[in-house]
Amino acid sequence: MERQAVLSADELYRELYKAYGRPPWWSQDPFTVMFQAVLVQNTAWSSVQKACAALGEVPSAQAVLALPVEEVENMARPCGFYKAKARAIRALAAWYGGYGFERRAVQAQPLKKLRGELLNIKGVGAETADVILLYAFYQPAFVVDAYTRRLLGRLGLDLKNDGEVRAYFEAGLPRSARHYGWCHWLLLEHGIAFCRKRPRCAACPLRAACAQRLK
Repeated sequence: MERQAVLSADELYRELYKAYGRPPWWSQDPFTVMFQAVLVQNTAWSSVQKACAALGEVPSAQAVLALPVEEVENMARPCGFYKAKARAIRALAAWYGGYGFERRAVQAQPLKKLRGELLNIKGVGAETADVILLYAFYQPAFVVDAYTRRLLGRLGLDLKNDGEVRAYFEAGLPRSARHYGWCHWLLLEHGIAFCRKRPRCAACPLRAACAQRLK
């Protein structure tokens, strides 16, 4: 049987960049990232976009804290699990308020401390915490999600847990929030376009390196 070469993290990033170009950043507003990172849990990104479009704009952390909880629940309702998501959004707004709603005040703290604080908020898991650290505060926290796990498995990498997935990228990419963010977004784009649960292999830009095509 033909054997495929396993891509390094840098090679994978370069192939995706060549296929899709430089991706956008999630948002330049820290609380927009927090708000949307909670809304997108267990739902499609399109639902988040519809919810935010209906609002006109994402409210500030200060505004969320001033609203009755029922209004925050109504904001989250289109994305499902709205009561739990509203609690998490309000808790994140309060956490941000503990830093005076200042991005630089958050950035001045050690990454490990910030990640621990976020993980202590009910409704914020590892993926959501890393999204917030990376896209809202430009911390080098690589985001591991279902699209990334699936793609690496199909490429033939035998990585047993999220720690090993994270180590694969951290060892192969510059320790830079920009690189980590762009790489994660490219993985997301590729997962949506080609590497779905039922993959679309025929036109996949990673086809030559993919173990899946040999099965």
